[in-house]
Amino acid sequence: MPPTIRLATPDDAEQVRAIYAPYCDTPISFELGPPGVEEVRERLAKVLAQYPWLLCEDGGEALGYAYASRHRERAAYHWSVDTSVYVRQGRQRRGVGRALYTSLLALLPLQGFVSAFAGVTLPNPASVGLHEAMGFQPVGVYNRVGFKSGAWHDVAWFQRPLQLPPGAPPPPLRALDEVRHTAAWAEALGGGLRLL
Repeated sequence: MPPTIRLATPDDAEQVRAIYAPYCDTPISFELGPPGVEEVRERLAKVLAQYPWLLCEDGGEALGYAYASRHRERAAYHWSVDTSVYVRQGRQRRGVGRALYTSLLALLPLQGFVSAFAGVTLPNPASVGLHEAMGFQPVGVYNRVGFKSGAWHDVAWFQRPLQLPPGAPPPPLRALDEVRHTAAWAEALGGGLRLL
């Protein structure tokens, strides 16, 4: 069976946690330890209420995931999102991250989002390279913003336009459920799958 990219569900919490947990032992994640399965389940449910969280699977094994989340709380940021992608240890550098991001970045404009942002703990040349390959541009560095593993770490921020900003006032965002059964949604998922 070929790999698939699909919308995750809270029932995927165990596999998502298995992918994410090793990153929690590094400065790539600023969490001090991996969250439990129930915490991951709650995070999935919270994100999926408004934003896509995609899972790439092959033969029932989750290879990686990518998701969008709220950029900031203030209302004027409503049309911007933060994005993240994580790939299972041992499966990196095989196109999974690029495939997931390709689909995610094609889905977000369907909901009306205009800009995507991503933070990368430095140094992390693989993540910097992926984000730049996906059209993200560096916009700045938060110097010594996080302390973990006995050291201070910088975080580089990247931005990618998702579409031209609409006129004023911008139209309201479309709910995830409004777009997930459309032909454009299927095409966005297919765009990522073609890279695997």
